[in-house]
Amino acid sequence: MDSEALLTEPRTIEATIRWKWAFRVLAVAAVVGAVVGAISVFVLEWGPLPGVGVGLLVAILGIGHVLLLYRSWRYEVREDALSLERGVITHVKTVVPFVRVQHIDTNRGPIDRLLGLSSLVVYTAGSRGADVTIAGLTPDDAEDLQDRLKLLAKESTGDDAV
Repeated sequence: MDSEALLTEPRTIEATIRWKWAFRVLAVAAVVGAVVGAISVFVLEWGPLPGVGVGLLVAILGIGHVLLLYRSWRYEVREDALSLERGVITHVKTVVPFVRVQHIDTNRGPIDRLLGLSSLVVYTAGSRGADVTIAGLTPDDAEDLQDRLKLLAKESTGDDAV
């Protein structure tokens, strides 16, 4: 197969991932607000208002972070590597050479299935934790990307890859 046909232009992840990230942010905001509220009521005797304020502040900042993080996510299948860019405060650019790819998984947790999302995990040779995850793909896009990367990894290292 022609490897040029497997390459992609820079792509973004699905907008639905914002709902998953926002749910996490709101859960954290609720817990932080409840803890601050409990301390405010039972220890400082100020009443529940500081807990509500802190919870709202965490939620607002978190949702802002989610929106900016979504806008920063890009991935691209290049000639010799998978390239990813993401980050809000710290911009991270990751390049995974196909020759380093060990295996590739797709994941779909319960919330992912509910939102129609899937994640792709690329495991690489190297130290512990040397894996790259692209969350927020449709199941079809994740499967297509998995097939593309598998073929390119095999092509880069011979028949014993992936």
